[in-house]
Amino acid sequence: MSTNNSRQSKADRTASAREKASQMRAAQEAATKRKSLFVKLGVLGAVIVVIALVVTLIVQNNNTKIADAGAVPAGGNAAGGILVTSPTTLGDRTVENVDVTTLVAPEKQPATAEPRDLTVGKAGEPVNITMYVDANCVHCADFEATYGDQVNEWLAAGDITIDYRNVGYLDGGSPTNFSSRGANALACVANDNAAAYMPFVTALWGHYEQGEMKNAELAEMAIASGASENVTSCIDKGTFRPFVQYTTNAAKYDGVAGTPTLVVQGKVLDLASDDFPTVVNEAIEANKK
Repeated sequence: MSTNNSRQSKADRTASAREKASQMRAAQEAATKRKSLFVKLGVLGAVIVVIALVVTLIVQNNNTKIADAGAVPAGGNAAGGILVTSPTTLGDRTVENVDVTTLVAPEKQPATAEPRDLTVGKAGEPVNITMYVDANCVHCADFEATYGDQVNEWLAAGDITIDYRNVGYLDGGSPTNFSSRGANALACVANDNAAAYMPFVTALWGHYEQGEMKNAELAEMAIASGASENVTSCIDKGTFRPFVQYTTNAAKYDGVAGTPTLVVQGKVLDLASDDFPTVVNEAIEANKK
């Protein structure tokens, strides 16, 4: 009897040991799962924090307060443009300051672009081309790559003038407001050295595929294009950001929906059907008659 009880007790002890071992394994597995979950949650939390920081930086950068009024660069005009008259010269500055609060939004947005203050060259005068461009615009970069040399040839021949209206349309998709910073840099270069403006235009859009640049890189490019070292302070301080804001708002109010928007002798081109060189050459020939 005692033997049976001893055997049963041994069997019970074995079963109990197995049960405890099973419980320990289950507990360890549960702990491992909890640890894995905590690690995943920690990684996810870190990712969320990083995303939140990036979003915050974008919002902060894109909500940077720009003064309503500011100075106009050399060659600047009341429409927010910079008039280029040759590869090395700019037109006269027609206003000293601009104020975005003086712009009046239309009651109804124009169905098609109706740019203000367009210049139309008379017979015997250069043909005027007005360009709405954005430093962060791929189509503007493509346009410059395709037609930049031709534009400079027309300028050198005295056949055209160009009213560059550099807008900040694409700031919303940039964490650094590169469109407006690029436009400010263009204005800084114009104000510093007229002869550096067109080389800087070529360099700026030629850099598009390499991505956005910091102010120091913009300044380095500007100096390499012929601007003085004084341009660095202008770019860093955003001296002409109010002018850029004015240009951008004026363009939006005038129904300029995108970039590049090209106007030749007062006519807005349809880039889907109008061949840019053909239209310009016809206008040049017409003005020579």
